[in-house]
Amino acid sequence: MADRTCIVSFTDTRGITHSVQLTAGSLFEAAALGLRQLRSSDWNDPPGQASVLEISVADPPMKHTVTVQQLSRWLNGASQSPRESMKKIELRKLLTGK
Repeated sequence: MADRTCIVSFTDTRGITHSVQLTAGSLFEAAALGLRQLRSSDWNDPPGQASVLEISVADPPMKHTVTVQQLSRWLNGASQSPRESMKKIELRKLLTGK
């Protein structure tokens, strides 16, 4: 899939919606990159395991929702190709700092 501009957002426990814009090649890559940016901000309530991330793509227009728990399962699950495996390793390092 070609890289697309996405907006990743979540609503915190006080009902405030936070969002970031980024470029990603897949739904789960967008979710991981967005989660990293949202967690690195100075929010009082960063996204946790139960948070729902909404990923919006402008072209073609579409929205997806992914929980942080689903993202974690995808990152730690089996890969369909060596390329996907390498991408998951890169994204896990980005999220954990290891």
